[in-house]
Amino acid sequence: MPLADMSLELLKSYKGRNPRPDDFDAYWEAALTEMKAAQANVERKPSAFTTTFAECCDLYFTGVRGARIHVKHIRPKNLGNERGPAVLFFHGYSGRAHDWTDYLHYAAAGASVFAMDARGQGGASEDMGGVKGNTLRGHIIRGLDSEDPQDLLFRHIFLDTAQLADIAMSMPEVDAEQVYATGWSQGGALTLACASLEPRIKKLAPVYPFLCDYKRVWEMDLAKGAYEELRQYFRSFDPQHERENEIFTKLGYIDLQFLANRIRGEVLMGVGLMDTVCPPSTQFAAYNKIASEKRLEIYPDFGHEGLPRLHEKIYQFLLGK
Repeated sequence: MPLADMSLELLKSYKGRNPRPDDFDAYWEAALTEMKAAQANVERKPSAFTTTFAECCDLYFTGVRGARIHVKHIRPKNLGNERGPAVLFFHGYSGRAHDWTDYLHYAAAGASVFAMDARGQGGASEDMGGVKGNTLRGHIIRGLDSEDPQDLLFRHIFLDTAQLADIAMSMPEVDAEQVYATGWSQGGALTLACASLEPRIKKLAPVYPFLCDYKRVWEMDLAKGAYEELRQYFRSFDPQHERENEIFTKLGYIDLQFLANRIRGEVLMGVGLMDTVCPPSTQFAAYNKIASEKRLEIYPDFGHEGLPRLHEKIYQFLLGK
């Protein structure tokens, strides 16, 4: 078959190229401690959008560093006094939660929906700023010039996903044993982050996840498009790559391949083998480190695009309908 990356045989054994920080586990334990200490101050406001079978609300909570995070919350009306499943949805890079109508088939099946806007991107969630250095290109490098790697913006966004999961699990209509997560591209990355940092996530369906194995992306000359800020950062701030190892090691704190071994839920992951936005090898670097039950949906001739019938397979995987 044509190849944009490694052969499938090599992909299945690939372990990643990006360096892992020595204090990676301590870094994330400290991050989770900060998250758990945050006062969420959850607030729900009725949405202007209404439907007969579900209640639609704009939910807000306070994440780490004081940012107010916005979530589209759909609560089915047909549950009675029973608890039902919940599905957390995460969107692509620079985007926002989808239209309400994109989630109604889950609510119609009795699942509560929580669709989060990533902070500082295209939705209503806040980015509180407060870091030194370049902020011209994107969120991967946001905080990279800070002396403290805990200022990396994607650290905060990853924590937002786990905090949202905890909030969802505490809702009276939600069965905490049936909380699931899904998303495509950055949404796939945040799905992995959520299930890594909140291992009670029972099932997860990431599709061609972003934010994995940054050094591999750069070595493949694919630091463009979604990863363009990597190239721009080096060109502007380290043009001779004198700090290359330092920079990639720091990015290792927000490299999902190193969080993936914390996942305990069942995984269905979609991948297009011709993907030149999030190269398959970078995705496999994370997938191969997942120790829980898992399976792949592989599309040999597809790239970073719609994957036929995968939405249907994810729906059936998550809700068993």
